[in-house]
Amino acid sequence: MTTPEIGTLISASDTGDFCDQVSLAESLEIPTAWTTIGGAGGADPLTAFAAALDRTSTIKGGTAIIPTWPRHPLAIAQQALSIDELAPGRLRLGIGPSHKPMMTKSIGAEWTKPLTHLREYLMALRTLFETGEVDFSGDQVTLNTSIKKPASIELVASALRPKSFMTCGELTDGAISWMCPKTYLIEKALPALEAGIKLQQKQVPLIAHVPIVVSDDREKAKGLAQEQLHRYSTIPFYQAMFREAGFLIDGEAYPVELLDDLVVSGTKAEVIEKLKQYIESGCGEVLAAPLIDPENRSESIKLSFETISEANKSL
Repeated sequence: MTTPEIGTLISASDTGDFCDQVSLAESLEIPTAWTTIGGAGGADPLTAFAAALDRTSTIKGGTAIIPTWPRHPLAIAQQALSIDELAPGRLRLGIGPSHKPMMTKSIGAEWTKPLTHLREYLMALRTLFETGEVDFSGDQVTLNTSIKKPASIELVASALRPKSFMTCGELTDGAISWMCPKTYLIEKALPALEAGIKLQQKQVPLIAHVPIVVSDDREKAKGLAQEQLHRYSTIPFYQAMFREAGFLIDGEAYPVELLDDLVVSGTKAEVIEKLKQYIESGCGEVLAAPLIDPENRSESIKLSFETISEANKSL
């Protein structure tokens, strides 16, 4: 049985700040510190985690996510194996295709069949980690190599639409959502994940990646959400998911009813209760992503982490 937990996202200004925040999260007994590709101040998150996990002793580190298009699976596997040697069992390796505008614009990726790309990437890495060797040749991914011995590295992946949640259920140790309204996660994502789980007969948690704002000022909370999450309303992949969830988004401000279903906000006690409701609704975990108040950054981070810590203790 997977133990429910609530982890935190780290958004740092540089690698030193990243390590400091991971240490703070551990001191508050938060089980997992997660970060995105830009969460270590623009530095490589796997390299930053190597430093942060070496400095700490118990907290796990999760990538949410490492985009697959810029790196061959062998490169990611080598980095992950190095971290696992430094901090055995503490890396939660999250990968995903990211989205077309970013990958085509930033690295000129030939974006074709992203779900096939993800499936092949997962199959190759999973075989290598579980058996210690792999000879895989797909339409988009080729990996033929071996390692000293099998590695117990948790492999998770991003998911947005039902087919990707099903793929995660079939091939991963967890599905990480982002920008998905709670009703969409419960009504669409969980059933799809469970359909995939039946194919591998193991527990796979839905890791609900949820923006949070700890504040009793509702207007300020909405303002932070509108400002910091706006760009997702302009991306076709997210627009399609919002439509499937019943919300029409065209790059303008998020409607209030969507924000209420998408962002957890309120006083510390209200945020704790709302985060617990995700667990109670069937999500195996929550990845709480604090929307930081730029006018009071350090206090905003501290308050968010303390709230997440208390939420874990009340599970």
